[in-house]
Amino acid sequence: QVQLVESGGGLVQAGGSLRLSCAASGFRFSINAMSWYRQTPGMQRELVASITRGGNTNYADSVKGRFTISRDNAKNTVSLQMNSLKPEDTAVYYCSAQVLYFPPYWGQGTQVTVSS
Repeated sequence: QVQLVESGGGLVQAGGSLRLSCAASGFRFSINAMSWYRQTPGMQRELVASITRGGNTNYADSVKGRFTISRDNAKNTVSLQMNSLKPEDTAVYYCSAQVLYFPPYWGQGTQVTVSS
């Protein structure tokens, strides 16, 4: 029963912070990379941040310096610390896990709303 469960979304005022978490379970093989994506109505799902098992990270230009992705390989969890939030960060945030030779798995998403 492979699953990814996101948590931590909510409503926050501009300039505030939120921490998203994702717990992966049921994976037979080690997860190579974990990522956070976000999506708004009518828009393509976009990559926000990713991290490999070795700790290499990548961030969208729009969140560099504000968001930090981290993971605990032993627990198969990934977090996204979001600081200095802006209204344009409002979206549904999805957790994704990549295992070598398999298509990525997706969580159900968690809503983040940033008010002006």
